[in-house]
Parts: sequence; C-alpha cells; structure tokens
Amino acid sequence: MIGKLHAVRGRNSNSWILGMTVAIGLAVSGCATVPDDPDAREAYEEANDPLEPMNRYFFEVNYALDELVLKPFAGWYYIGLPDFARDGIRNALDNLKSPVIFLNDLLQGEPGRAGVTLGRFVINSTLGIAGLIDVADEMGLSYHEEDFGQTLAVWGSGEGPYLVIPFVGPSNMRDAAGLAVDTVSDPFFWIARHYDVEYMLYIRAGLDVVDARSRNLQTLDEIRRNAIDYYATIRSLYRQDRSQLIANDDETEDDEE
Repeated sequence: MIGKLHAVRGRNSNSWILGMTVAIGLAVSGCATVPDDPDAREAYEEANDPLEPMNRYFFEVNYALDELVLKPFAGWYYIGLPDFARDGIRNALDNLKSPVIFLNDLLQGEPGRAGVTLGRFVINSTLGIAGLIDVADEMGLSYHEEDFGQTLAVWGSGEGPYLVIPFVGPSNMRDAAGLAVDTVSDPFFWIARHYDVEYMLYIRAGLDVVDARSRNLQTLDEIRRNAIDYYATIRSLYRQDRSQLIANDDETEDDEE
C-alpha cells in the first residue's frame, strides 16, 4: 500500500500548510460548478473532489518533486543501506510515534489497543535499544497506526473534500486537521522546541518520508504504468487505505519490497 508522506514537523510548518490549503480550498470551492447532468452530478458527488483543478495542479507539482528529488534519494537509501539497517530505522521511527498513537487509541475508546501501544513503547525503548529492534512484535504486540484523523472519523466526522497538500500529498479536510492536532500532541515536538534542537524534527520527518518512499518504489511505478488516470487512481487508493486504517485493519501496514 502507498506509503504516507508526512509534513515536516518543524515550528509552525503544519499550521502554515494547513492554513494555506484551507484558504485556497475555500476560495476554489466557492467557484466550483456542480454539473447539471444527473450522471455527471452523481460521478461528481461520488468523487467528493470539488477542488479537483487545484488538486491536480498540486498533484503534478508533488509528482515532479518526487521524480526529481524524493525518488532518487529513496533509491539511494534503498540500495545504500542493508535490510537490517533500514528495518532498524523504520522500527525507531514507528516507536517515536507511540505517544500519539497511544493518545488516539484512548480517544477512540480502545484501552486494549492503548495497552498494546504502551507495552510496545516500553519494551522497544528498553530491550529494543531505543526502538531499533522490534522486540515487542516478537512477543505478540503488533504495531498499528492511529492518528487524530482516524479519531475524528470514529467520532463520526465526515472526511470532507479530497485535498492534495503541497509537499505532503493526498489528504482531506478531516485528515489535514488531524495532522495539525497530531503535531501539537506529540511530546517530541515540544521536547525539541524546549531544548532548541528543532532540526531533529526535520531529520526525523525526512527519514520517515524517504524510508516510506523507498518501500514503495516498485509499487508506485507499477500503479503509474497501469493507471488510465494516475491522479484518480491515487485518490482512490488513498481513500481505501484510510478506510482500512479507520476500521482497524492492521494488514494495511507497508511491506518491504
């Protein structure tokens, strides 16, 4: 499944992106024209993409940046590091997400999953050498993703219009708002700011993006080759992935190619 590209979690970066996206979205949505033809209107509403012209523009911008910058870096990363090193980095990155996942487990009324997340964090942070080794998984405590976008969905919030966020990728109004909340609820964000080492947030975000992209090099190439409309295909896959995560289908985790 598609690796998720996260925003750089530095000072005010997510707030700036979210504010810009919402402002542009409101401006464009005010000019959006709903088709009069019944069949066209049904397809329009099913796509839930009233900002499609803007979204396609940013999709092409993101695609160009991916081809020029991210994909080459991800390829070098994939080739240059052995499997165990890349797995160690991914394990450590996942471990750092534990506090946010734990909070969202609780907010969703899932104490059992919250206990798994807490247990994984304690075990992997100690026995797993700061999360580099996923000892907890060997003990039957499997990793799962949770974020505030999923929490809002569990609370009954609709996803809102589809969005393509510059430098981030596919999203929607609900998930964009969730991204901002996850940022400010992450204790590592505040620790980095307090100790004036915010560059560590950029390093962490950069590694997260490059690692996720490296695990989907062949997958995304195949999707693009086989897609009649690459934009629409990615939109559909993003929604499928989010629906599975909201339903707590843990088989959606990215597998190494």
